[in-house]
Amino acid sequence: MSKERKSTLREIMQMAWSFVKRNGFTMAEALKCAWCNFKLKAAMKMRIVQFFFLKVDGSTRQAFGTLQTSVMGETKGSGRKPNDNLQVYWDCEKSEYRSFKKCNLIKMV
Repeated sequence: MSKERKSTLREIMQMAWSFVKRNGFTMAEALKCAWCNFKLKAAMKMRIVQFFFLKVDGSTRQAFGTLQTSVMGETKGSGRKPNDNLQVYWDCEKSEYRSFKKCNLIKMV
């Protein structure tokens, strides 16, 4: 098995275990959500992606986001420590950075 594949699987398993510990997911739910997050991040690096997630108030939000550097705006360098529980993306509708909790991802289209 290549090193790249091992590191990918390690990343997915660590994310899944964090969902189990912090959010009370079963391992099956956690793995499904972790794979969906991994695929979303990979797709956002290539193109603009439509996806759905749960907001903090419980409502569902449809978002169009990307991680392409050619589309994203400049970063202001706020000096904040990165949070592993959040997925940051460039919102193409609002033209600004947004984030959501990785465990709240519903689906990617």
